Amino acid sequence: MNIAFVLLTYAPDAPAGLERSTAALMAGLREAGHDVIMVTADRNTGHGDPALIGAGIALPVTATEDDLLAAVADPAPVQARVRDILIRHRTDVVCWADASWGLGYLAPAPAGIRTVLKVAVLRTDSLFRQALVVGPDRVITNSEFLISQAAEAGLDVTGWAAVPNALLATAEPPLPERREALRRRGPVRIAVRAEPHKGIAELIAAIPLGLGRDVEIALAAASFEYWPGMQNEVAAACAAAARAAPARVRLDPALDWREVPSFFAGAALTIISTTSPESWCNAAAEALSVGTPVIGYGFGHVPTLAGPAGVMVRPGEPPAALWAAATRLLADPGAYHAATTAASGQVSQHTPAASAAAFIGAVT
Repeated sequence: MNIAFVLLTYAPDAPAGLERSTAALMAGLREAGHDVIMVTADRNTGHGDPALIGAGIALPVTATEDDLLAAVADPAPVQARVRDILIRHRTDVVCWADASWGLGYLAPAPAGIRTVLKVAVLRTDSLFRQALVVGPDRVITNSEFLISQAAEAGLDVTGWAAVPNALLATAEPPLPERREALRRRGPVRIAVRAEPHKGIAELIAAIPLGLGRDVEIALAAASFEYWPGMQNEVAAACAAAARAAPARVRLDPALDWREVPSFFAGAALTIISTTSPESWCNAAAEALSVGTPVIGYGFGHVPTLAGPAGVMVRPGEPPAALWAAATRLLADPGAYHAATTAASGQVSQHTPAASAAAFIGAVT
């Protein structure tokens, strides 16, 4: 089968969850023998990968949706370009990987090509509503939680299907002796995008006195943001909080996709401090894959993903509650090692092959 994805923010190692999960899905589809291309913004081509094709859209290095709408103020040339790509590829299925950045609201597919809208986070804006109105043949999400969330918001989710995200890369979990050493003195490690709702600056500001270990945060700036300067604002707030913290806090740049599991393998635990429900959470899955426990809020998909390998606190609690949960777990060897033992099993089925099989099952 010939399958095309459209995601204007997609590039190799783009530091955001949708891009990483889409890469894993494409890898699984290729392993299954399908021919897969990605249609992206012109700025993201030129990596030596012929499967990355420019959509004829020029965007700034960091773009907002306003930039996107300005670039396609006259959508006709872009629609013609995408249709031509799909025809030349002899596409059977095209997946608009987002309502806006995936051009789902324009849905420029020729007749006869099956169309799929991917929803990674619940939106209520006009572009999302338009992406539904144009009538994709199938809507897919990354979790059953997101489908239930959409139903509760009043959307008709008849025929929606969950295609769980997959782990693009894996690493070896630490041996028991190393894991115990991490429990005693290993760092708390976090990999996160510089987005206000991720709650990172607030989490840093809440680091308790006497934590007794380093906090290492890979803080990623994506190629998109909600308003100009958003990511710089978040990074500045994190840096200010780090300077005042009672523990050593290291802020590192984004990691390459395949480096993330190894990063988490060297952590005592990770904390997901997002203040709104995560529909999946790639960082949690990657931490679990190497036996690293997850602390987070008890909403969204994270509690289901982590299961007994996680400790969840009540939504709405301040970030100090996350640190308290982390401290309790690290101080309890039995509970800690039970969590690490359970961790990898929580995500062992989330392979590219499984994600690809779910995708094909949903769209055919």
